[in-house]
Amino acid sequence: MPRKVILDMDPGYDDAIALCVAVAAEELDVIAVTATGGNVEPQLASRNVQALIEQLDPPRWPRIGAASPDQILRADARHLHGDDGLCGAHFQVAPLANRHMSVKVLGDEIRKSPGDVTIVATGPLSNISDVLRCEPDLASKIGHLIILGGTVCSPGNITAAAEFNIYCDSDAASQVFRSPVTKTLIPLDLTNEVVLGFDFLEQLKSLNTRSSQLLQRILPGAYRSARQHLGVEGIHAHDAVAVVAAMRPSLFTTERLYGDVETSGNLTHGATVFDRRPHSVEQPNMDVAIEMDAAAVEAVIVDTIHRAP
Repeated sequence: MPRKVILDMDPGYDDAIALCVAVAAEELDVIAVTATGGNVEPQLASRNVQALIEQLDPPRWPRIGAASPDQILRADARHLHGDDGLCGAHFQVAPLANRHMSVKVLGDEIRKSPGDVTIVATGPLSNISDVLRCEPDLASKIGHLIILGGTVCSPGNITAAAEFNIYCDSDAASQVFRSPVTKTLIPLDLTNEVVLGFDFLEQLKSLNTRSSQLLQRILPGAYRSARQHLGVEGIHAHDAVAVVAAMRPSLFTTERLYGDVETSGNLTHGATVFDRRPHSVEQPNMDVAIEMDAAAVEAVIVDTIHRAP
């Protein structure tokens, strides 16, 4: 049976790729997509989630959750994703008659299927933290939480020490790390290994699917941005790697570790710290992915998009 999945995201061109993979994956049943601020402000993230779902128009629409406009984040990534978050695609969006907040949608779906829902969080952890704070008993009802964020050994990508998602809301990340939820962290160390070259964009042109049409409108600007700001001849597919972790966990090697987030340092704010001492007094609180078959993960991303209906 497909695994029930909620995608909590801050679209973002890499979120768009991840959503295309998740919707097309036979292994996953996307029951909800919830927005959080991050790459763009909360209101725009909500609009982008709706726009992506409307463009993909899957046979069964997932529930859509809107980000709280009260979210306060330390940064955004419009320099990479454009002012609209989707590299200038500027999709039109039809107003929703009934708009539900992401935290409500998360709580509803977890209670409806206790122990059976996997959450793939590819943005800041604000929504997950709010759910656990408002309804602490849900910690035991989340089947699995896959977190895209943090670093183990590599440098950060927003500061020298911190990865973007964790840095944006480090207090929320720390609360989620310390929670009893069953969780796996997919750090920047691994996601940096997957880069989709220009050949991926060329392959999309030969496909006649909603996914390919969607990505052809978004990705040209993403490739230009990656070259200009990162000096990369291609684009990272960070968020899609986290989706593959839900689809094919066998491609990842994990280690049980105790992890927390620095929330007060001037130079290290948002850094993820893991206790790897051989005789640590701390009990491990998460699985951390330390290795993956990068070529196989990339192949899953590309092949799944190629097989999209």
